Amino acid sequence: MALTISAAAAQAMGAALATDIGSAATIEIRTGTKPATPETAASGTLLATVTISGSFTSTSGALTAADPASVTVAASGTAGHFRVKTSGGTAKIDGTVGTSGADMNLSTTALVAGGTVDLGVPTFTIPTS
Repeated sequence: MALTISAAAAQAMGAALATDIGSAATIEIRTGTKPATPETAASGTLLATVTISGSFTSTSGALTAADPASVTVAASGTAGHFRVKTSGGTAKIDGTVGTSGADMNLSTTALVAGGTVDLGVPTFTIPTS
């Protein structure tokens, strides 16, 4: 059975998480299945690293960052998960990558070294139900 939380609690959690992540965070896009927790060592091949300009903000429990620039893909592979890290390198969020229905959706998960990847506006929602 899943817990449900109030919208106000989701907003408070989102604001606290945005503060915890801080400014100049990075989002790593990796191959394979996401680790069990952000405290678990990173897994899969690192395909691309996107730096967030400024900080995440929280509105109604949705964390949003400014639209980062496209980045060059470092290695070829199929994107399977992502990891949000503080500017100091501490992992805070892990999620799935797909083309629809994932925690983060890309236009394609087949990334090719030397190509580019554009995240659009990164948004992560604290679930309320």
